[in-house]
Amino acid sequence: MHILVTGAGGFLGRLLIDTLLAQTDATITALDVVPLSFASERVTAFVGDLSDAAWLAATLAQVAPVEQAYHLAAVVSGSAEADFDLGYRANLEGTRNILEALRRQSASGGPVARLVFTSSVAVFGGNLPEVVTDGTVAAPQGSYGVQKLMSEYLIGDYTRKGYVDGRAVRLPTVSVRPGKPNAALSSFASGIIREPLQGKVSELPVTRDTAVWILSPDSAVAALRHTLTLDHEVFHGGVYGPAVNLPGLCVSVSQMLDSLLEVGGPEALALVKDVPDPRVTKLVATWPTKFAPERALALGYRADNDFTQIVRTFAARL
Repeated sequence: MHILVTGAGGFLGRLLIDTLLAQTDATITALDVVPLSFASERVTAFVGDLSDAAWLAATLAQVAPVEQAYHLAAVVSGSAEADFDLGYRANLEGTRNILEALRRQSASGGPVARLVFTSSVAVFGGNLPEVVTDGTVAAPQGSYGVQKLMSEYLIGDYTRKGYVDGRAVRLPTVSVRPGKPNAALSSFASGIIREPLQGKVSELPVTRDTAVWILSPDSAVAALRHTLTLDHEVFHGGVYGPAVNLPGLCVSVSQMLDSLLEVGGPEALALVKDVPDPRVTKLVATWPTKFAPERALALGYRADNDFTQIVRTFAARL
């Protein structure tokens, strides 16, 4: 088995590769725009830009045919909103180039790759029902959500034509993310836990009654792995297209801080400072916070049970 992972240098990409190395005997091609280093000889890493179709074609020509692909690479929401050209180049053109490379592979007699794409609940917005269902129409209110939704449509069309077997999973906000703060509009959902548990101040840009649809890193990786175990007919059966809304937890910022207090104590909680940011607040307010992910549950996806346990797991790894 040969597996392609894009965005391999991100926290989710690294966790996924560690999981693949532990659970499979596959060889892995890892792509990112930053230099990568992996201890295992089963991982071959390349540095480059997915929006450069020539570079991508030349890179994949050096490795075995791709049987499975995890397309995680993306410019995060804040950056996509701030830099229109960058967002479309990275999030849409990069996806199209991956699909075209896999199309050329199957057209030349190679395998039809099974691909999973990390979409986002940011595809939803506007006048939403109280609870988003599998039939709720996606109407994103920011560039990042638009780019994710357009990529879903591309994946659906390439799959319909038989070029790839593509699936999109709409990730909740993943928390608690390791590493450093990034430009994602949802970065606060990890920052208000991660930084205080390490003795650092974290600024909270939204109100404490703000709710977020949450999934832990471990559950996110489990969902990605599960997606590629599902038969084509099972995943693509029904009327909802190539994307599935993943299960999650609806947690308010206040509840997150209660978990921080329970795990880290009052000293950690005191390091969270309220610094309102109207731009972040406005966009985050368009994201849905409650889902009824019946299709995902029927397909065998599972959510976390408790946000405090997510925080405990993160703290134990520090």
